[in-house]
Amino acid sequence: MSRVRVLLGVLLCTVLVCAGCTSASKAKKKADAPAVLVPFANRIELRRVWSIKLGGEAPKLRLGLGVAADGERVFAATHKGSVEAIEVKSGRRLWRREVKAPLAGGPAAAAGLVVVGSSKGEVIALSETDGKLIWRVRINAEVLCAAAVDDTLVVVRGVDGRLHGLSARDGSELWVAEQQVPRLSLRGTSPPLLVGDLAIAGFDNGRVVAVTRSNGTTAWDTAVGQSHGSTELARLIDVDAPVVADGDDLFAVAYQGRVTRLARETGQVIWARDLSSYRGLTVDDNGVYIAGADGDLVRLDRKNGTEQWTQKELLRRQLTAPVIYRGRLVVADAGGVLHWLDPATGNFLARAQVGSSVGRNSVISSKGVTYKKRVSSPPIVADGLVLAFSDNGVLSAFSAPEPAAAAASPAPPAEGAAAADSAR
Repeated sequence: MSRVRVLLGVLLCTVLVCAGCTSASKAKKKADAPAVLVPFANRIELRRVWSIKLGGEAPKLRLGLGVAADGERVFAATHKGSVEAIEVKSGRRLWRREVKAPLAGGPAAAAGLVVVGSSKGEVIALSETDGKLIWRVRINAEVLCAAAVDDTLVVVRGVDGRLHGLSARDGSELWVAEQQVPRLSLRGTSPPLLVGDLAIAGFDNGRVVAVTRSNGTTAWDTAVGQSHGSTELARLIDVDAPVVADGDDLFAVAYQGRVTRLARETGQVIWARDLSSYRGLTVDDNGVYIAGADGDLVRLDRKNGTEQWTQKELLRRQLTAPVIYRGRLVVADAGGVLHWLDPATGNFLARAQVGSSVGRNSVISSKGVTYKKRVSSPPIVADGLVLAFSDNGVLSAFSAPEPAAAAASPAPPAEGAAAADSAR
């Protein structure tokens, strides 16, 4: 009898422990769930101007495919190898080409070229006019971001830490610059940019590097992230987000690192603030707006890096980098929702679902993220419209009116947008 009681006791303890584990697991799952949107009626009039379905959905692996605009055209690519040109104002398809490669980075468009990169290490340049193949070369490294393009140079970043300078005329290699790649890093790479005489890119070792565009020699090399922690995961410091150039300034952010304002010509750090992001940032004359790794949106003072507000109502919704459109902040999330915010306060102004009609009184469902219409690439602004490209191949264009004249003093932050003083 006593033995039965012992066995029953052990069984009961096991059940209780399992129940406790299940409860803890459920609690953790709930804590890690994307924030549920709080419905509200749009405060500004939004309009979906057009929407077009491109061929093929992206695989679940994180890719660097998005959209690029040049003049009155926008270009998009799919993983299955389709590259398309669309008229910005109308959404009319101008041409479509199959390049027979698994695309993973790009497109980039400038100087008459549309450039895409593949997961097999190819770089492919097409004509902006009709999609005709101009050149095709191999760099022997997966390409997970857009290239930087102008009339003489195409700069491509591979996942192996090499920066390739290619001739815009025929794709021949002019130079190669290299940074050491950590054994473990995030999947993704920071796209290069061309500014004046420099080609600039962020790297997986937490550094931003500028090389001379004529020969690829290093002009300066600055650490944005600093490794900490006792494990390789804790030491991840990738600069995956694009480095943003604005006037004489550069802005960069590292995962588990810092957001930093740099002098463009020298790489000197003007200010730095601890903040983690692999999504990206945007800037205007007064602020720096960062989509944090956890899904919070943060505004810092451009002059000195002081935190001005934090919007926490989008936590864990896997935000894209934000953009500035007609004086407002626009960011997309994994549920395929575009959010318009007041950059002065972080207040929500409007929401729109990619591919859906919207208006002033539209209300987005409060349901959680479904990922069916995930937007992974940042929205872009082209020809007076905001363009968003979802992972299931839908490209949509939205418009909103110009804002009224700014009030003399900004409104207080909305719920969920905590001012810096109160957040502390």
